[in-house]
Amino acid sequence: MRGYEKKYFSKRLILASQYFLYFGVMGAFLPYFNLYCYYLGFSGFQIGVISSARSITMILCPLLWGILADRFNARKPIYIFCNIISSLIWIFFLFTGNFWLILIITLCHGFFYTPIISFLEAFTMDILGKAKKNYGEIRAWGSGSFVVTVLLFGWLIDLYSIKIILFFILAGSLIQALIALKIPNITIKKRPASSEKAVFLKRRVLLFLFCGFLMLASHGTYYGFFSIHLAKSGFSNSFIGIAWGLASLSEIFIMVNSARIFKKFSLENILIFSFLTAFARWLLLAFSVSASVIILTQILHAITYGTFHIASILYIDSMSPEKNKTLGQAINNAVTYGLGMMTGFLINGYLFDKTGAYSLFLLNSLIAITAFFLFLFFCRIPRETVKR
Repeated sequence: MRGYEKKYFSKRLILASQYFLYFGVMGAFLPYFNLYCYYLGFSGFQIGVISSARSITMILCPLLWGILADRFNARKPIYIFCNIISSLIWIFFLFTGNFWLILIITLCHGFFYTPIISFLEAFTMDILGKAKKNYGEIRAWGSGSFVVTVLLFGWLIDLYSIKIILFFILAGSLIQALIALKIPNITIKKRPASSEKAVFLKRRVLLFLFCGFLMLASHGTYYGFFSIHLAKSGFSNSFIGIAWGLASLSEIFIMVNSARIFKKFSLENILIFSFLTAFARWLLLAFSVSASVIILTQILHAITYGTFHIASILYIDSMSPEKNKTLGQAINNAVTYGLGMMTGFLINGYLFDKTGAYSLFLLNSLIAITAFFLFLFFCRIPRETVKR
């Protein structure tokens, strides 16, 4: 028994290290890569195009690699392969500041990089088995790493150069690729074919997905241009790092307390509150850029991302047939974090130079309140009367 517990602990430690490195890299990439592009002299539209290119790969590539992994029972080899190749492709970022070359490198990198997190989630679910409730304990390593990284690099960029993030991301990706070799072998169980996929065409499901699409589209200014907006407003890179770190800390709080939150409130009410909070968050940013407002809106990330993300996963799961749970999550991710963010990046990229961040945050608040009213109306419809 002791040998089994030691082996189980070792597997969890490997998974925790993968989350730690993956989100540590994201802590340098998400807040600072678009800012790096801005310092290269790229326009808002060009930055939006690059961000949209990443979203396109986020929609298509995890599905493609997932199908290959299931068909050839090769999840671990593909996971290792994607880690190694994406790390090697990242090297090319070090040698160019040309927009078109960076766009091509982004597409090639995304083709191999975007499936990594979905594969890692699948490994975690399989290894935890009946202990899936312990997922948060492992995933928290990623959130903690993200917080440390954004804070550290806000300070380092002020001391040195923003290009330092390129070297850090390369180093973190290579270390993750090496540790990925230790991922336990997992046999993928073949799932029987199902004719219940038509459930995803029901009005209730489509409306939920559309509201999720609007929610992520409303995050376009935040994820694509928030760091640039703060830099143009006179805030230091250290403050930018603190702001992003605070958002992640609020997210960790939700993660730790999610069981109690979701036991006390219904999924519908949590989603409605998340939409309404997003409206308030973007509205605040549309009219003020004071440090106190920035801090407040970053704390609200606990709701606009934390509760919304968890609730949407549970909500789509509740509407998915037993044999199509994975498909349901894939569709949800593709429509929201894929199409929604891509649309938000494109719209914001096109308008950022013309209107500025304040007008865009006001537009995003209108998008979020639209999702709020649509979902509020939907929730008043008895489920048994909802048509396809």
